[in-house]
Amino acid sequence: MKTKVRIAIITLLSTLFIQAQQPKGIIGNTNWMNNWTNFKPANIEYSEATNIIAGNIDKDTKLYKRNTYQLVGVVYVTNNATLSIEPGTVIRGDDKTCGTLVVTNGAKIMAEGLETDPIVFTSNKEITERKPGDWGGIIILGKAPINTIGGIHTLPFDLEPMLNHYGGQDAEDNSGILKYVRIEYSGRKLSAAKELNGLSLAGVGRKTVLNNIQISFSNDDSFECYGGDLNMSNLISYRTTDDDFDFTQGAQINISNSIAIRHPFSSDISGSRCFEVDSYDKIQNTDMSKKLTKINANNITLVNLEENNQGLVRESVYVRENTFFTLTNSIISGFTPFVLLEGNIGNGDVNLAKISFKNLIVNNCNGGITSEAGGANPSLQKFYSNPDFEINFTSIKNSELFTTPNIKGNPDFRMNQNNTIAIGN
Repeated sequence: MKTKVRIAIITLLSTLFIQAQQPKGIIGNTNWMNNWTNFKPANIEYSEATNIIAGNIDKDTKLYKRNTYQLVGVVYVTNNATLSIEPGTVIRGDDKTCGTLVVTNGAKIMAEGLETDPIVFTSNKEITERKPGDWGGIIILGKAPINTIGGIHTLPFDLEPMLNHYGGQDAEDNSGILKYVRIEYSGRKLSAAKELNGLSLAGVGRKTVLNNIQISFSNDDSFECYGGDLNMSNLISYRTTDDDFDFTQGAQINISNSIAIRHPFSSDISGSRCFEVDSYDKIQNTDMSKKLTKINANNITLVNLEENNQGLVRESVYVRENTFFTLTNSIISGFTPFVLLEGNIGNGDVNLAKISFKNLIVNNCNGGITSEAGGANPSLQKFYSNPDFEINFTSIKNSELFTTPNIKGNPDFRMNQNNTIAIGN
C-alpha cells in the first residue's frame, strides 16, 4: 500500500513538474526571427524597379531575384496558373495604382524564400515617404469551406467580379506556399468600409503552406482569414494599425509559435486587437448548419511595447459569441484588459464552454478576462480563477520577461529562461 501511495505521489509531482516546465510564448532552440526579418523597413534602400507586373498572369510565371518588380494595379493570377518567386526577390507595390496581388481560385503562388534570402513585398516609395497603406497587399482565394449561405462568397475590395470568389468543399485545397516572406506597408484603405489587409486568406485550404511570414506596418489587419482550413506557424505581425490576426466565416485554424507586437502609435481608435475572432459578420448571411469559427492558438506571444500605461492599446483578444477559441502555452503582456468577450458570452456556460485559456502568463494587463456586459464580470472571474486553467498574472518588465525585447536591435521575444516566474516555477 505504501509503495502504491509513493508511486502516486511521484507521478503527481512529475506531472506538476512537466506542466511547470511547459514552454510558454514563442519557442525555438534558436531565435527563429534572426536573419530574415526586418523591424526597421523604413531604413532599407531597395533597388528601383526593373520590371513591371500588371494585368493578368494566366500562365505559369517565375519572378527572379536579379530583377526588382513593380506591382501596378490589381494583378490577378488566373487560369490555374502558378506564380513562382525566387528567394531574395523584391516586389514593390505601386502607390498611385494601389498595387495588389490576387491569387484567384484554382491558381497558386509559390513564394518560398530562405532564412538567409527572404522574399520581400514592400512599398515603391522612397525611404523618407513610406507609410502604412502605401499599396494593397496579397489576397489568396481558395476552394475550402466557408459558412456563408451558398458556400461561395466575394471580398468587398472592388475586385473583378468574375475573379472575386472563394469557398467550396475542398478543405485540402492547395493555393501554394508563402515561406520566409515579408510584407511591408500594405493595407490600403479604399474607403471607410473597405480596407485591404496585409495578407487576406479567403477560403484557403490546409495543403497551403504558410509559415515564417512577417507583416509590418499594415494599415489594416496583418493576417485575416475568411473561412478556410489552415495550419499556420512562425507568423509575425508588427505595428499593424488594426488587428494582427482576424478570423471569420467559419475559419478552422491552427496557429502556433507566432507573435503580435503592438505599438501604441500604430493602433486604430476603432478598437485594434491582436486576435479578433468571430463566426460571421451578419448572422442572416450565415448557414448555421456549417462549422463555426474554431481557432486553436498555441505558443503565442502578444506584447505591447508601451510600458507606461497610457492606455492607448486595449484588449489583446476579442471573441464574439458562437465562436470556438483556445489559447494555450502563451504569454500576453501589456494590455487593457487581457481578453474582452462579446456581451452575450458572459451570460451563459454554453458559450463559455467554447472558449479555453490555459497555461498562460498574463503580464502587466489592466484587467483579466472581461465581458462587454459588465455585470457578467464577477461570474467570469470566478469561472477562470479555477487553478486548472493555470493562468498566472504577473507584473514585471518586458526586459525581464523576454530574452531581448528590443526591436532596435535583433529582438528575441522567447521567454527569458532565467526568470523563474516565466518558466512557471
